[in-house]
Amino acid sequence: MNRKDHHAKRLSKPWLYAVGCTGLMAICGVVTAQDASNTDDTSSPAIRQRLAEQGARIEVMRGQIEALQRQLAQQEADYQALRHAVGMDVLARQRGGNIAAGGAGAAALPMPSSDTYTDVQAAQQGPSSPVGQAPAESSRPPEVAPIFQQPGVLTPKGKIVIEPTYQFGYSTADRVSLIGYTIIPAILIGLIDVRQVRSTTQTVILTGRYGLTNRMELEVRVPYVDTHTDTVSREVLTGSAEDNVFGSSGKGLGDIEATLRYQINNGGADSAYYIGWLRFKSRTGKDPFEVVTDCVTRCVQNLTGTGLPIRQPTGTGFYTVQPGVTWLFPSDPVVFFGNLSYLYNVERHNVYENILLGGRQFLGNVKMGNEADISIGMGMALNDKASLSIGYDQTFVGATRESGIKVPGSTKVWLGSLLIGGSYRFNEKRTVNFTLGVGVTRDTPDATVIIRVPMMF
Repeated sequence: MNRKDHHAKRLSKPWLYAVGCTGLMAICGVVTAQDASNTDDTSSPAIRQRLAEQGARIEVMRGQIEALQRQLAQQEADYQALRHAVGMDVLARQRGGNIAAGGAGAAALPMPSSDTYTDVQAAQQGPSSPVGQAPAESSRPPEVAPIFQQPGVLTPKGKIVIEPTYQFGYSTADRVSLIGYTIIPAILIGLIDVRQVRSTTQTVILTGRYGLTNRMELEVRVPYVDTHTDTVSREVLTGSAEDNVFGSSGKGLGDIEATLRYQINNGGADSAYYIGWLRFKSRTGKDPFEVVTDCVTRCVQNLTGTGLPIRQPTGTGFYTVQPGVTWLFPSDPVVFFGNLSYLYNVERHNVYENILLGGRQFLGNVKMGNEADISIGMGMALNDKASLSIGYDQTFVGATRESGIKVPGSTKVWLGSLLIGGSYRFNEKRTVNFTLGVGVTRDTPDATVIIRVPMMF
């Protein structure tokens, strides 16, 4: 038993000291009475010396009694102070009040809530003045593991965020082309071309964000693209029994883009944050109209040839303007978030296509289909460093047109991806984010992996 527990034990039994003091006072009274009764009967020096010694002892005992009384009073004050510190007095009054309210038949009633205790304690202490200054309410959206391209938390004013990113994408597609005509449904006259296309794309992106104000930031993304496509085909009804493999690759600078974001409002608990943004994409990468296409015979004369680019492009070939809005809604313990945007591809005029050994072929004005995108997700913090997010992204892509006429084979496309991401914060300035995307529609890449490492300076 330590000293603190021993002291508490002593304080818990103050009546023992009261009984002891009372006994000592009774003994002193008896002795005094005996001395008074014997004073008249004795006058010898021995008796007077004895009486003097007893009187001295009585004075000593009285001093001890007074010291014990003072010690008892001090211990009683300490005991009351300890009861007040742990709230036993308030608790006893609350229990007594509840039992009294319940009547004689009530043995025990539910304990009062913490709010009741707070009110009682405040009433005892009386009006108090505020101590210090309350912290300012944060107007920044909560941080979640990012799984979409557009982040929800802006860079503070004067700060710079450098974010190296690695993105890997893999997709497969099967295509069967029937070139000919049928006499009856069971007989086809012409060429059947069966193809399987496997594409792998690796992109390294260097992103820089700068906080213009606490509510506005500017972002610039510079990608480097390395892509490879293998096309496995067999032309049926031509006597070929082997698959033909045609591979092409391309690497180089991609399309540089810039985005301006602005936080529209000050959200909070159960109140959404809204961030508007405007994105512009250039066409610095090698576009599909600059690469050479193996289309000498198939596109010009007859039905042979691949009709595929010899080198893969690293850009889309169109300037792009994309306005959008991002929203975050905190609802403890999760945060809901999403994006809504519309991408407009600027039409290109007097476009030519490069043909292998065939010069340039005029295509006219080319307008790539616009895109409407909506995404939604939710994130949850696992602890003060790790968080997890899950979401879904849906994109609608319109058809491509040449000189106002829809390109043959071009249709409207729905792209859907299921996204799962995680984030781990090493410190206030270093974080690693991981995102896995799985295609849920036929035209969406089968798998996409994104790793981001934002660093604040």
